[in-house]
Amino acid sequence: MSAARALAILATALLGLGLLAPAEAGAAERPNILLIVSEDNGPELGCYGDPYVRTPVLDRLAADGVRFANAYVAQAGCSQSRAAFLTGLYPHQNGQIGLATWKFRMYRDDTPNIVRSLKTAGYRTGIIGKLHVNPESAFPFDMKKIPSANFARKDLDNYTTYAETFFTSGDAPFFLSVNYPDAHRPFLKQAGGLPRQPLSAEDVKPLAYLGLDTPQLRAETADYYNCMSRLDSLIGDLLAALARSGKADNTLIIYLGDHGADLLRSKRTSYEGGVRVPLIVRWPGKAKPGQVRDELVSTVDLMPTLLAVAGAEPVADLPGCSLAPLLRGDESPWRRYLFTEYHTHSPHNFYPQRTVRNARYKLIQNLMPGQTNPGYDYTLQHFFPDLPQAVDAAPDPVRAAYRRMKTPPEYELYDLEADPHEFRNLAADPGHADTLAKLKKQLADWRTRTKDPLLNAENLKRLKAEIDACMVDGEPRKPQLTLTYPDYFFASRAESENGTR
Repeated sequence: MSAARALAILATALLGLGLLAPAEAGAAERPNILLIVSEDNGPELGCYGDPYVRTPVLDRLAADGVRFANAYVAQAGCSQSRAAFLTGLYPHQNGQIGLATWKFRMYRDDTPNIVRSLKTAGYRTGIIGKLHVNPESAFPFDMKKIPSANFARKDLDNYTTYAETFFTSGDAPFFLSVNYPDAHRPFLKQAGGLPRQPLSAEDVKPLAYLGLDTPQLRAETADYYNCMSRLDSLIGDLLAALARSGKADNTLIIYLGDHGADLLRSKRTSYEGGVRVPLIVRWPGKAKPGQVRDELVSTVDLMPTLLAVAGAEPVADLPGCSLAPLLRGDESPWRRYLFTEYHTHSPHNFYPQRTVRNARYKLIQNLMPGQTNPGYDYTLQHFFPDLPQAVDAAPDPVRAAYRRMKTPPEYELYDLEADPHEFRNLAADPGHADTLAKLKKQLADWRTRTKDPLLNAENLKRLKAEIDACMVDGEPRKPQLTLTYPDYFFASRAESENGTR
């Protein structure tokens, strides 16, 4: 069957399901798309069962839409996560393996992405808040506002003001990405008068995956929740502006966090606290409201989803799947295995990992086993200098988990049903040898299928050497950052592709 014929059949099927407008249809028949992204927060929301946080707006969005209980980012870092959902590719596929701040970048300027594809399909495109992917020129937004990270939380009303202007500035369908600074550090108790009634340390307990309870952790957890409540209020303002525009009923809304909180065992790791995020979708008249979906979904699924619903040209060889069947409420076959990865954040914490999970078990492969993970000391030194004493006094499984995080073995295997916070490594347990072998094979097959450059040991050695070379007296120096990995990673992927033909 020809490619054109296959695309025609696909378009006809989607049109029949009401999920794809014909190319000649009027703009009003194609949905607007509002992508709301928050910083550094996992699924600590009321609708996900958190007992402390106050998030009535997002709770209502979930009740009116679809909440995904097992949603994952590709890597628990800002630039890496954002590049992945904007391109539909894992970081090792697109090249954004570390923060754009430190000159990590995608392999190619012409990598297909949501923004370029939707603009070509006739959408107005805009972004409010930081993009944080290199090169920014690869994303041809028509409108850009508040390009800074804005961690000081200045002029927060402007996010809604700019959005409302954009909603009403044209008749063509729009794609707007609104990227808020909460809940990134610093965890501000209040900003712009929000939240109106902030929580205090005595009101909360630390997140369960930390396994620790100290006065500092309670205070930081309270202000993390305050960031989430402020975010919720701002999203409420944004949705009110959308309603005033008269376009809410024809707007697909997606809310997600870019990765987990900036605490221990979360951001900058491959643990659940880092890679599992909230994902809520509302699409009036199309998505069945009130659903809670338990399937394993990834943010690399967003690009194929949005291109399909917008009637845009599909991109070949994306690893993700359209979420459309799940949004409709179908009980369709879905993926059995989900993958994430880690490389580095800043040059301080290079420690590459690959992970796979199924419905119950999760495997982490550490690509430099037995070597100290610099991310452990980085987090403690920057944020929790007094925590080692708390770790020493913790129960055995918790203490072992922190020691394992500092000096990981090659494999970590967790039973997420019995041990959702990943305290007990089962990789050496003979009773789980069959599970370990099956997950190792799935992970190896995925790495081969997606042309992972770090399958080549020389690439790993070379990448570590060039990152180490930019460290001066234990700190990275930007003038020394002339990273060349995009060249040899891309060449390695091309060689892998040629070898499979």
